[in-house]
Amino acid sequence: MAEEKTTAEVEETVEAQQEVKEVKEETPVQDPKEFLENFDWDKYEQGIEKVEDSKLKEFETLVEKNFVDTADEEVVTGTVVYLTDREAIIDINAKSEGVISLNEFRYNPNLKVGDKVEVLIDIREDKSGQLVLSHRKARTIMAWDRVNAAHDNEEVVSGFVKCRTKGGMIVDVFGIEAFLPGSQIDVKPIRDYDQYVNKTMEFKVVKINHEFKNVVVSHKALIEADIEEQKKEIISQLEKGQVLEGVVKNITSYGVFIDLGGVDGLVHITDLSWSRINHPNEVVELDQKLNVVILDFDENKSRIQLGLKQLEKHPWEALSDEIKIGDKVKGKVVVIADYGAFIEVVEGVEGLIHVSEMSWSTHLRSAQDFVKVGDEVEAIVLTLDREDRKMSLGIKQLTPDPWTDITTKYPVGSRHKGIVRNFTNFGVFVELEEGIDGLIYISDLSWTKKIKHPSEFTAVGETLEVEVLELDVEGRKLSLGHKQTTENPWDKYENEFALDTVHKAAITEIVDKGATIDFNDDITAFVPQRHLEKEDGKKLGKGEEAEFKIIEFNKDFKRVVASHTAIFREEERRNVKSAAQRQAASAEEAKPTLGDANEQLQALKDKMEAKSKKK
Repeated sequence: MAEEKTTAEVEETVEAQQEVKEVKEETPVQDPKEFLENFDWDKYEQGIEKVEDSKLKEFETLVEKNFVDTADEEVVTGTVVYLTDREAIIDINAKSEGVISLNEFRYNPNLKVGDKVEVLIDIREDKSGQLVLSHRKARTIMAWDRVNAAHDNEEVVSGFVKCRTKGGMIVDVFGIEAFLPGSQIDVKPIRDYDQYVNKTMEFKVVKINHEFKNVVVSHKALIEADIEEQKKEIISQLEKGQVLEGVVKNITSYGVFIDLGGVDGLVHITDLSWSRINHPNEVVELDQKLNVVILDFDENKSRIQLGLKQLEKHPWEALSDEIKIGDKVKGKVVVIADYGAFIEVVEGVEGLIHVSEMSWSTHLRSAQDFVKVGDEVEAIVLTLDREDRKMSLGIKQLTPDPWTDITTKYPVGSRHKGIVRNFTNFGVFVELEEGIDGLIYISDLSWTKKIKHPSEFTAVGETLEVEVLELDVEGRKLSLGHKQTTENPWDKYENEFALDTVHKAAITEIVDKGATIDFNDDITAFVPQRHLEKEDGKKLGKGEEAEFKIIEFNKDFKRVVASHTAIFREEERRNVKSAAQRQAASAEEAKPTLGDANEQLQALKDKMEAKSKKK
């Protein structure tokens, strides 16, 4: 059993000797390589030749001196002795060499034979007798000490950009995944993060969170110092009116930021072009080189206002002298406002067409009813001020003024058809033709209907028949009527509903101080409270039908007043009169005494008073 153990130990020693590249000879007694070459193992195993104890002891001493006695999970320094396409062979002066995947050295693409690297001994000897090493784990163990030292000493470190992440990049620094914010990649905004992936760059450790094991690095910090010096030099030389070359760094909706070589300046959107533009990207693009002029800056020269259009001659100065008032010009609609539209006659030169100059109509509408942005229009120059750089235009002047022969086309009393264009609280505007509008007052819409607002009677866009009531040529005003195109039904109703005529109807509604009744679609009469009384003393209610006498009819004010009480009161008066007449006749025949006649009259009077008290 002891013999087997010795044999195993010797075999292990021989295997280690075969994999070691170079063993330094420290004792002149005997070369271990020579010893192994001359050693006859077959004879040893068969017991034919026995190794002397002194020689074995000598070999063990050599092994102890030349091989590293390491423990698992220990970090040591090894040497790259060979490289393949996928792996690196590392010699740590142990019984065998270790193999590490090149993936663990992605941060160092320049790895070569002879380089010293730190490795962790995962397993001193696996089942196949192979030494298992890890460079990644070794770097992780040592990383925090190195990261802290780099942060404290403001050292420059090398890192491998692994991938993109939200807001920045993930960088391998000493085996630790550090965060590189997008704002810390460069001094200028970076739009394409992918261009940095799988690249090795230099960084400064700017922040460490020991609690959460977070590390933040910056590449921008390495170049800011140089840029700061360059920036101070540029700022010291800035002067208003100076022309500099710059690069478009950023484009916003309100302007363009220009990098002047470490110093940023802003070209406001209004200083990009003499023409109107909707967005700066219509004029410039990112990373474009261009010349700009310094317009202004603050005391510290930290806010620099730049101009691009100022490098060109103002378009008004180049405007042809041949253009004069009354000329026809063509241009494109660039801006529309409530009060009009701006037309670009030539690049950078605009004229205003006020909404009142878009149509001969005195009823103003929105400019959007006539033109839209981008339209090519023709106009007449109405005013031109080259000194103040102002021009007013008109498009209605391209057509004849329709009011020129208005009295011939639209005389008072003539009837026409027009389109409802707009409402007001007091009437309706009707367009007879382009440029000819007339107003129908609310009282001239219907003979019979009581209209509170024109929308109750008609709608915008509808066609109405109208009659010209008044014409003011100088004021360019037409007064129209719609009801005048039909017969006034009140002329007929004046006879049909004359005073004292009786008509049958039902109470439509109980209102303040009385009730209303509808005799037809046009006639609504009012019944005062005291005229609702019936013969039995009660009053008529809603929906109750009865006879009514017309006691007032006013055609001009369309007022009709009726009474039910007047019907039976009149009958009573007729009955009293008839009774008196009969009594007189009887008295004449019978010649009754004066006392008898008085008694009869008193009886009738008592009867009427009794009825009155009952009510």
